[in-house]
Amino acid sequence: MSTNRLEAFSDGVFAIAITLLVLDIHVPEPGSGSLGHELLAQWPSYAAYVISFITIGIIWINHHAAFSRLHEVDHSILIWNLLLLMSVGILPFTTSLMADYLKEDSGENLAAAIYGTSYLLMGLVFVLTNRQILIKRPQLCRERIEPEEARNILHFAALGQIPYALAVVLAFVSPYLTLGICAACAVYYALPVASRGLGGGQSDASIA
Repeated sequence: MSTNRLEAFSDGVFAIAITLLVLDIHVPEPGSGSLGHELLAQWPSYAAYVISFITIGIIWINHHAAFSRLHEVDHSILIWNLLLLMSVGILPFTTSLMADYLKEDSGENLAAAIYGTSYLLMGLVFVLTNRQILIKRPQLCRERIEPEEARNILHFAALGQIPYALAVVLAFVSPYLTLGICAACAVYYALPVASRGLGGGQSDASIA
């Protein structure tokens, strides 16, 4: 199968997931209090929205970079791609969970841990998807990729999961630490410096 249908379907899932994020930001009911106060009270929703929006945007860029290497895909790559899209599809739920419980007095630690775990899961699946492409199915690539280069890409990708693992653990100390780590990762991976880990080329493993 060519990559065109896979990328078209994947783009649709990314677009839906990134659009659903905004549904957690509500217009305050008239008469419920000062508009300014009610808007400020939703700051966890704004923060979680921005972080998840940037993260999904980056994984979309990485997805394009990874699959542009291929001239065709086989069944195994299709399955890995579906698993990746599944991990992306749960981000609107975990983002909403984090935003809602960050304002509560109980459950906020577990909500933050689930939020961090969703990021970690997405990253790990992307690493394994890249491994399937670069190591298991190199014959499907448009151009030959040297084994050492492939290993470097995967090594850089695997290291990128450490902050998310830390975010999950620290969620039980403070949910704000989890939010801060995920925000720092989003900002870092949005910068050009993130691609330097791959020799200055197009980064398809920054978040994964």
